[in-house]
Amino acid sequence: MTVDEIKKKLERLGSKERANNLQRFFKTGPGEYGEGDVFLGIKVPELRKVAKEFQGLSLADVKRLLRSPIHEERLLALLVLVLAYSKGDERKREKIFDLYLKNTKFINNWDLVDLSAGHIVGAFLADRDRSMLLDLARSNNLWDRRIAILATSYYIKDGDFKDALEISEILLSDEEDLIHKAVGWMLREVGKRDLKAEESFLKRHHGVMPRTMLRYAIERFPERKRLRYLKGSI
Repeated sequence: MTVDEIKKKLERLGSKERANNLQRFFKTGPGEYGEGDVFLGIKVPELRKVAKEFQGLSLADVKRLLRSPIHEERLLALLVLVLAYSKGDERKREKIFDLYLKNTKFINNWDLVDLSAGHIVGAFLADRDRSMLLDLARSNNLWDRRIAILATSYYIKDGDFKDALEISEILLSDEEDLIHKAVGWMLREVGKRDLKAEESFLKRHHGVMPRTMLRYAIERFPERKRLRYLKGSI
């Protein structure tokens, strides 16, 4: 099936009502983080089914979808890449990683990042030099920074928190709410596996952390302890 045929299939799966709701949910209005993004109105489980159907798509065709102005086409491209990466040999994985990093300007909403960064960027750098993540964390691009912190989810699952904590520290003064949420989320994931590691970080930084970041990080704490962090009396 050609890319044009895939696009037509996605159009048939779309819903105008759902598309309108998604465009509000993903903040596509003027001045918002997803300004101008276009939705067809397709649920993620449906896109996953399509991705499995076309997981053998060439990287050239995937790149064409990834550069689409339509959100679901970009998400489909990323889901295909995640599947291809998981089944590919070392050469294929390197090509997917390179394609991903060369096209981050099209990975430009939080769901696109969250469903792909750990599986591709995190996985590829697992046994390599990870200093690239620090460069991404210092990028002027919001989505590069979110990719950096979300990539560490791959290591957190294995009990390796070093990169997550280092990048969280870099992003403490970030001005974007989407970064505050992402950092808080990853800190919470660290805490699920090693509460002492999370609290060691929080005790050093909770006084300067953005409120949203802190709230996400301590979401699972007992109420009394959570309130102490929020009041700065820990």
